[in-house]
Amino acid sequence: MNKTHPQRNGDVATSDSTKSFSEERACCQPCSARAGCTQRRVCVSAAALLVLAAAVGLAVALGLLPRAPVNRFCAASNNRTGFLCDDRATCILASQVCDRVSNCRNGEDEQEKLCGDLPRSLPGYLVFRCSNPAYWVYADQRCNGMNDCGDCSDETGSLAACPPCGSEWWSCSPVLYEYCSCVPRRLCRDGIQHCLSWSDEYICRP
Repeated sequence: MNKTHPQRNGDVATSDSTKSFSEERACCQPCSARAGCTQRRVCVSAAALLVLAAAVGLAVALGLLPRAPVNRFCAASNNRTGFLCDDRATCILASQVCDRVSNCRNGEDEQEKLCGDLPRSLPGYLVFRCSNPAYWVYADQRCNGMNDCGDCSDETGSLAACPPCGSEWWSCSPVLYEYCSCVPRRLCRDGIQHCLSWSDEYICRP
């Protein structure tokens, strides 16, 4: 008589665990190589990351998330303080910011957040504070030879720390209120007194 031997539970368990392990390995393969896999964990994770990255990018673009601060300091003509435009190539003078003229291609020098509350809304490097706290001038107007503060604090003294008069200027005590410690050489020997000592007419040469 043929005897039928019952299957051992251990054999069934081994077979089931082998099958489960094989399916798990298949599910870890690239999505294109496991068309029959029902658990697409890798594909779902990749898709979720792409969606998250797109959402963050959109939020930054719409201004919902804060952007990293942009350093716009640059040296304009004659090494004067400037403002760097969005193209990262155009450097305009500090005094051209918030002058109601769009000097940058995209108009970033006239934005409300920059010009809404002068001078507090301006970056510190664009501003020079006069000795009288009620007055300020743009940083590129410091040491330009002109009395922009009204009390010459932007041209003389330790606050301004200006170098001596350049080659295009004549050092003297000016008569005219618009100058501080130098007058332009182009005014020398023009028949008009510009220095208290008259040195602009008798000594200085254009």
